[in-house]
Amino acid sequence: MTTARTGWRILAVALALAAAACMIVWSDRSTRDASPDPGVATAASTRPIAESPDPAQGRLRVAALPRPVRLTIPVLGVATELVRLGLQPDGTVEVPTDPALAGWYHLGMPPGGPGSAVILGHVDSADGPAVFAGLAEVEPGSRIRVGLDDGSTATFVVRTVRTYANADFPARRVYVGHGRRELNLVTCGGAYEADRGGYQANVVVNAVLVAPNRATRQ
Repeated sequence: MTTARTGWRILAVALALAAAACMIVWSDRSTRDASPDPGVATAASTRPIAESPDPAQGRLRVAALPRPVRLTIPVLGVATELVRLGLQPDGTVEVPTDPALAGWYHLGMPPGGPGSAVILGHVDSADGPAVFAGLAEVEPGSRIRVGLDDGSTATFVVRTVRTYANADFPARRVYVGHGRRELNLVTCGGAYEADRGGYQANVVVNAVLVAPNRATRQ
């Protein structure tokens, strides 16, 4: 119980820090004309996700799962290598340094594992559209494929595409999930307002696992 309570205290702090994260990422754009920071949603949860009541057992099981290395969204023509993301010193989630690449939040569940996996990407950059520029246009029923480091592929089907105001970002739902094997893709969205710090919303694409394909090599 002590471990669980501690985990939720950490989560509460992370959520408080992350409430305006998308705006924070863009906070310098209004003062720098030549090289704005790329926009990406950065709300984060640090609650450990375990399959069993024993946190140590849960961590061992999660550690044994294959890690994601590539993301494909056929309907958007997106095919990107995945970088690994953790937390920044202020408690918000890291973002990819390259706007052409998406990143997996490695403190959560790997795609295909029993819980919510999160992949983040930039919507744009100083040079134009970024890897998740068209994410808000994805429709329910679209397929998303994640290549894993054991050579297999996890296939997901999109359930919902929603835009949340920064203050209403459902970090617990996105990062902790509902117990389903699901994938959440996250980027900035909504209106860009320089005088308010940047993008005012986050786009979240939620998808559920339909084919782990463990026997199928890429």
